Amino acid sequence: MPQQKFILGSEEWCSFPELGIPAIKARVDSGAKTSALHAINIAPFIKDEEHWVKFDINPIQNNLKTVIHCEAKLIDKRVVKSSSGFREQRFVIQTNLCIANATWPIEMTLTNRDSMGFRMLLGREAMSGRILVDPEQKYLLEQPSIDQLKEFYLNAINVKSGLRIGLLASNPELYSNKRIMEAGEMRGHEMHFLNIKECYMKLDADKPEIHYRGGKVLDNFDAVIPRIRPSITFYGCALTRQFEAMKVYCLNSASAITQSRDKLFSLQLLLRNGVDIPTTGFANSPLDTDDLIKMVGGSPLIVKLLEGTQGKGVVLAETKKAAESVINAFKSLNANILVQEFIKEANGKDLRLFVVDGKVVASIQREAAPGEFRANIHMGGTASVVKPTPEEKRIAIKAAKAMDLRVAGVDIIRSAKGPLLLEVNSSPGLEGIEGATHKDIAGEMIRAIEKNFKSKLK
Repeated sequence: MPQQKFILGSEEWCSFPELGIPAIKARVDSGAKTSALHAINIAPFIKDEEHWVKFDINPIQNNLKTVIHCEAKLIDKRVVKSSSGFREQRFVIQTNLCIANATWPIEMTLTNRDSMGFRMLLGREAMSGRILVDPEQKYLLEQPSIDQLKEFYLNAINVKSGLRIGLLASNPELYSNKRIMEAGEMRGHEMHFLNIKECYMKLDADKPEIHYRGGKVLDNFDAVIPRIRPSITFYGCALTRQFEAMKVYCLNSASAITQSRDKLFSLQLLLRNGVDIPTTGFANSPLDTDDLIKMVGGSPLIVKLLEGTQGKGVVLAETKKAAESVINAFKSLNANILVQEFIKEANGKDLRLFVVDGKVVASIQREAAPGEFRANIHMGGTASVVKPTPEEKRIAIKAAKAMDLRVAGVDIIRSAKGPLLLEVNSSPGLEGIEGATHKDIAGEMIRAIEKNFKSKLK
């Protein structure tokens, strides 16, 4: 007699008694072959001459302080391809799933699902022969209340505060800033959002201070993560320097951020350190426009405002006449510009390599929107996972080191003469690259701070 199947909605609650997880919300996804469980601090070990794996999990969505320590027998290591095409090697465990008053063993991969929201994904292999899915419904089974969840996890470990970390930025609702705050809290640190515009400082040889609106003194910070908008670079870097004067560890220094925001100086610095860039021209007078255009190989060419950011103030001049018009128009406004060769063979694509503490932790390819020449996600472009070449990784790491940046978004373009560096960003956004790669880049930034405080965290 065939087994009777039961119906689940697209989201349901389940439990894993062998792992000590009494309730966890799962995304029910028949499009995914394998089930996946959110896990951090994953470490294999030997137990009774068998391979096991231990890991931590934050089982409640949007709760980063409740932690369950788990261990399970390791049954496999498997390369899993995500929906965005990213391939990742994962540990595989087998454990009993309890759902709808039924229990059966399922295989699950362990992976960091911070950027995915749901701590659990239930794939079709685990559902086969037992479950039907109604994607229009949710929580067809019993849904625990907040009080019940508190009761379930009454004996769970609450992460203790480690370091006191400030995020020096402008918008607490920005994806990147929210993720950094979450990542720090998840790793047990005391996180504080510090709005740049609400900070002011006292310059004093004996006791330099930073105050927050209302008179609160910002003291006893272990580290600060500066994420400064280009429009407030001067004041944001002044605050960062003040924190440095107070012996606070800053993930990116004020001097590194300042030089990264000076496009001309940063390109000169990169060239001095052996990093190739597209041929670039710079002149003060409109009288030199004709030779400036010849210098970069003629039209088409790119004209960039030195003060521009996120693709703003970047113009493609397709003819010599258009180039002369654009250059002279900017010059008539006393604007400082760069003129740069146009890499036609890149076909509207570039690479963003995210460097943290001297290591490339993620990379994406950005493609321009139809009708655009700039590969810019903010302007309708798309992002996809890409594997950079060893040479591209070397350039990214070398560029970040030359700029003295511990965190950097390095933009590279693939040309007929090899990879060329376009720009180095000292406050790179996380949304596009985390969304495409599903990597915990915010966590990598926090780990870079922890590395500096190893002795304090022991």
